[in-house]
Order: sequence, then C-alpha cells, then structure tokens
Amino acid sequence: MSNEIEKAYELAREQYAKHGIDTDHVLEQLAKIKVSVHCWQGDDVRGFLFQDQDLSGGISVTGSHPGAARNPGELRQDLEQAFSMIPGKHKVNLHAIYADTDEGPDLDEILPHHYEPWVAWAKQQGLGLDFNPTCFSHEKSGDGFTLSHPDDGIRQFWIDHCKASRRIGAYFGEELGQTCVTNIWIPDGYKDTPVDRMSPRKRLMESLDEVFAEPIDPAFNLDAVESKLFGLGSEAYVVGSHEFYMGYGMKNQKLICLDAGHFHPTETLSGKLSSLALFTSGLLLHVSRPMRWDSDHVVVMDDELLEIARELVRHQLLGSTHIGLDFFDASINRVAAWVIGTRSTIKALLRAMLEPIDVLKQAELAGDFTTRLALTEEFKSYPFGAVWDYYCLKTGVPVREAWLEQAKDYERNVLLQRGAQVSPAVE
Repeated sequence: MSNEIEKAYELAREQYAKHGIDTDHVLEQLAKIKVSVHCWQGDDVRGFLFQDQDLSGGISVTGSHPGAARNPGELRQDLEQAFSMIPGKHKVNLHAIYADTDEGPDLDEILPHHYEPWVAWAKQQGLGLDFNPTCFSHEKSGDGFTLSHPDDGIRQFWIDHCKASRRIGAYFGEELGQTCVTNIWIPDGYKDTPVDRMSPRKRLMESLDEVFAEPIDPAFNLDAVESKLFGLGSEAYVVGSHEFYMGYGMKNQKLICLDAGHFHPTETLSGKLSSLALFTSGLLLHVSRPMRWDSDHVVVMDDELLEIARELVRHQLLGSTHIGLDFFDASINRVAAWVIGTRSTIKALLRAMLEPIDVLKQAELAGDFTTRLALTEEFKSYPFGAVWDYYCLKTGVPVREAWLEQAKDYERNVLLQRGAQVSPAVE
C-alpha cells in the first residue's frame, strides 16, 4: 500500500507544482503546527480534584459511552492512544481540576508539584502543555459568579485560583521548553435581564488586573481571556462578553480567545480573525462545532473549519495564533472523538496550504473575480487527499480510515474493561 500512496503523492506533487505549490515544503510547515488537544474530552469534564461535584457553569455532557478515564493514568493512556493515530507532535490542554495528586488541594491552593506527573509524561512523549483555571463545578461558583462576584471573599478565592494557575502555566513552559497558554474563562452571568450590567464587569476588570499583576516571562506563559455570548443559567447576560474581553485583551496585551460556539448562530469565527489580528499580539482559538449554538460537537472538516484554516494561512497568522480544540461528546468512543477532531483540523490546514494563494490574491486585486471564483472552485477537487495520505505514512500514523480499527481494538481491550470502580493509575 505504501507504494500506491507514494505514487499518488508524486502525481499530486506534479499537479500542485504547476501552480507554484511545493508540497514537500507545505508538509514541512504543517509538521511545525501544534494543536492543543483538550484533555476533558476523555472523562466528560469531571477532572480528578472534585469527582463527586456535579457539572456547573452551563456545561453539560450528553451520552454514556463506556470507557471514560477515571484517573490521571487512564487519561494519559487514552491520550497516548489518540496521539498514536494523529500525525505530528502537539500539546495537551489541561484544566486545573486535572491535578494528579493525593493532597486534595482546593483551587486556590494548587501548586506546580500537583501537576508534576503530567510534566514528566509530557517530556517523555515530546508534548507541550497548556492550562486553564477551572472556574466552574465548585461550591464557590454555585450561584453562577466567580471573578465578578459581589462578595469580596469569594471573588478573592477565584483571583487566587487564577494567580496560582498562571504560575503553573509558567512552570509548564519552563520545564517543557514550549510556551504554555493559560486561558481564563468564567461562567458569570444572569439567567434573566439584569438592572446593572456595568458593576459586574467593573469587578471583573479589577479582578483580572489583580490576577495579571504578577509579571511572568512570556517565553514560559502567555495569558488569554475567553468570551461567551450565552450559557445555561446565563441566557440574558454574560459578564465576560466578546466586547469586554476584546477591549481588555487589546488594552492589556493579552491573547483574545475565540471559541467557535461562543457567538450568535449567524456569526462565524473565521470572519473575525483578520480584524483582530491587526490590533492584537496574538489569538487563541477554541475550535469546536456549534451545531446548535455552543453544543461542542466533535470537529469535522466543514465549511467553517476550512474558512478558519484559510484565514490563518492566507494572512500568515499561524505564527501568532494558538490553535486549541474544545468539544466533549460522551455518545461515541472518546478516543476516536479526539482523533476525528484533531485529524480534521490538521487536514483543513493542509487544504488551505495547498491553495494558490498568491495567484488568487493577484486576481482579486486586478478585479478578475472570474479567475478568483474559478480557481477557488477547481482547487476543491485537487488531490489534497493524496498529500494527506503521504503525510500520515511518513509520520508513522494510520492512513485514511485504518486508524478506526486500532481505535476499536483499544476500545475492546481497554475501554470496555473499565468497571464502575476507580482503578489504580495506569502509567
């Protein structure tokens, strides 16, 4: 089969070369892109600090597919299996509740050593780590407010948690030699229309100022802030709106995180990139599939994913944009969900990199919109699949759907063997 793949690649390389596209160079550039794969797909956003705590903050996971990870060892084992079917070397995105420790710290007490096993594993696997404070599913977030809480004591708890999270992010970056992105998202908001929209936002601004007051080397940690339009329990008003965080991020030189599901259903994330990129030092993306608003379906290579990839490639934004995934589906094999979503994201980037961008831009500038439309359409059927198959072959991961049988084997031999009881950690 490898000979067939290589022959198909040679033919594809010749076709693309006629338009000045060097597929070998494209694959070299593709291999440099790191996708931050979210750990919370593997256990339905439960984490390991407060496993008996119900999900809150507008977060809901549906489905009961067997085999969810029950401890850090199992989660790392599942991630290893997923990465064995994904080309390239990437990152893992951790939430604070995924600490690997028997000490049982509260969120304002977390320290770097509570995550040492994750760092040791990442070093062994050649992966980077990103981080997030967990401002939900906690008794102090039960009324729907955290960093904008009117109670000074509760608000300080969440400030301290976010401060601790930044230090952990810096620890990840220093230990692994890959900059950690620490992203802050909070669920704060009202179910019904508030009288005072400004005071919570003023409290949030002041809280963030205190969180970010400690200088941290950007070589180790970069801060990001994430907006949302709507949430379960915050249907009428969200404190951390897009406008709030866009202003705060620009003013304070923080990465602005754009989640594909955190906007109006008729808005697209792709359409925002070229504007924000002019005024920010960088962006963080949470690539998701909002079938119905923020529904967090597994990412597939749909039109919007392709447009996101094209915007990043056409405007040379890959160097300043951090690409992360954010979905959770418990109705299917969780490992397969990681593989489908990550491979789809990388494939979309590859397709975007295999377009004659300079030719298209020149045609557009010259007002030759016929050529622009014709070439854009014709390149949709160019043999990018042959280039993708070759990339998978050369990086030692399964080609095409061959990965699915590996995932099914893993499900039979590992996931279905997990009972209801908590098992010892798997290292």
